[in-house]
Amino acid sequence: MKDVMGMIYTGEGDALLRELTMMRAIAALPVAGRYRVIDFLMSSLVNSGIRNVGVITQKNYHSLMDHLGSGKEWDLHGKNDGLHILAPFLTRENVGVYNGMLDALRSNTNYLTRSKQQYIVLANSNMIFNADIDAFIEYHIETGAEITLMYTNDPSIRREEFGTYIAVDENGKVTDMEVEPTHPTHENTFMDVLIMKRETLRNLVDKAVAHGQHELNRDVLMPMIDGGTANVNAWQYTGPVWLMDSVQSYFRFNMDILDADNRKRLFAENLPVYTKVRDEMPARYGDDVHVSNTLVADGCVIEGTVENSVLFRGVHIAAGAHVKNCIIMQDGQVNSGAYIENCILDKQAVIKRNARLIGPDAYPIVIAKNVVI
Repeated sequence: MKDVMGMIYTGEGDALLRELTMMRAIAALPVAGRYRVIDFLMSSLVNSGIRNVGVITQKNYHSLMDHLGSGKEWDLHGKNDGLHILAPFLTRENVGVYNGMLDALRSNTNYLTRSKQQYIVLANSNMIFNADIDAFIEYHIETGAEITLMYTNDPSIRREEFGTYIAVDENGKVTDMEVEPTHPTHENTFMDVLIMKRETLRNLVDKAVAHGQHELNRDVLMPMIDGGTANVNAWQYTGPVWLMDSVQSYFRFNMDILDADNRKRLFAENLPVYTKVRDEMPARYGDDVHVSNTLVADGCVIEGTVENSVLFRGVHIAAGAHVKNCIIMQDGQVNSGAYIENCILDKQAVIKRNARLIGPDAYPIVIAKNVVI
């Protein structure tokens, strides 16, 4: 067991995901047939031996709480430490809405104080990756830095007017930081994952909130780097990473994961990914079906044609139905004679008989939860 705790912030950045995050946080978004976005980060922490994990929630968190439960699937349900769901609560100081990560951390000072670990890994929850947190922790301790940031130079997650970008010298020291620049000038994207001593974080949060500051990157890290008041290093993550910041990026991740090479890189043998177990019968296929390049979860019943799609648990594709380049979440139904292409169906969505829905590749159609078309 490591002398390190984990903390995950799940509160922001869901506006561009539209219907997909009306009822859930980004961290609870279903992906890859049976997982949620938060599963990858949770598994990375647990795989490194971390046994004290706090999840800060802010809004639309019921789905996330239902998924995480007691933390049993991640072996975080023991008597000591374990999983802590840090839901917002109303006090004179806390009105229940966080204006940034600093506010969220300040509202959960008691949890930080009660925890016994020396170090803390702090992360946001809007990226999908599977990192070797062990190597990240070891690098931080070996270099003697006060703070170590995790970054990637994958160009696919660079966004104009969004994200944080850093310059790193040959010794691994962070020399500059840009927060939400119109045109990023640095190639390295900060993944909103960092490690430092727990007491250092507590002191930084108290001081920043006392000065009316809200954003960790802009108000705390950037002045420290610019002023040279702290030794801030960076550790490069070289694996695959996807940013969940729009319907298009969500759709693209699920289409990318149909590629066997991408699956092999993300689901590494030495870094297993855990998720909530739902006992289902194996998928059942009819007599006259055609299924190609598709992820099919347990509990599905397929009697029609499915191409290049992701089917979650309990999906039913009726005889004569044709599904192409689609994501169909749990218990979705496509009835006979229907044809859908480039669509995202949320949970329990139903496509009626002989319906026809075709969206463009760049802008898939989204059908909200429980909607019948």
